[in-house]
Amino acid sequence: MLEIFGYIAALFVGIALGLIGGGGSILTVPILVYLLNIDPVPATAYSLFIVGLTALIGSFTYIKRKEISFSTAVVFAVPSFIAVFTTRKFIVPAIPDEILSFESIVITKDIFIMILFAALMIAASVSMIKKNKLAQVESVIPINYPMIFFEGIVVGFLTGLVGAGGGFLIIPALVILAKLPMKVAIGTSLIIIAVKSLIGFTGDIGTNLTVDWLFLFVISGLAVAGIFFGSYISKFISNEKLKPAFGWFVLVMGIYIITKEVYTIL
Repeated sequence: MLEIFGYIAALFVGIALGLIGGGGSILTVPILVYLLNIDPVPATAYSLFIVGLTALIGSFTYIKRKEISFSTAVVFAVPSFIAVFTTRKFIVPAIPDEILSFESIVITKDIFIMILFAALMIAASVSMIKKNKLAQVESVIPINYPMIFFEGIVVGFLTGLVGAGGGFLIIPALVILAKLPMKVAIGTSLIIIAVKSLIGFTGDIGTNLTVDWLFLFVISGLAVAGIFFGSYISKFISNEKLKPAFGWFVLVMGIYIITKEVYTIL
């Protein structure tokens, strides 16, 4: 029964991406872990592929509308690509299976990843819940390319660790630091997420990861179908009203995951 809910939930990952331009990928790892019984480390790898493919297809609409800044994407993406690949190839495999042990308390690699992921979910939810005040600012201040480059490294590292796209971090950076209009920021974010996530997934090739390709393509196909449906119904639903509601859902999920993992430790 849980597996059925897992497949249905995969569809909603794409719907969320199509509706609000981000946020849906933050649910991919919990769906894989808690509904489809995938261990956390391979779940983060699978998530990179699912999120990357879904975002890539979702970006085609923005490419067609010419709502992507490729020059900004390159500045942000290159350090992000390197960071996510390095994290998946070297850092994640190097994390010991047992990180901390104190009397009866044992923090494993899986628990650490899920708690870190839940913390990222809570941060993402706050970004979605609070009223969006981002707007293109007319200013003579030059585009802050060094900060864009640095943010690319940070987002790439986090993406590599937890398998989330990081759109809630990328979009504000593109609007504030690169002075992009919101729609262009969303489109640029999708192309960055797509390539960054897919490159990150290749970092797992050659490690101990055994990929169930049939399962992966089925889940990805559902998410892709969802993004088309979400893009269509976004014409009839207010983004500003939907995003905070989704943010509250993500917040509850993040708190639930932390509670569950802490309970496991104790």
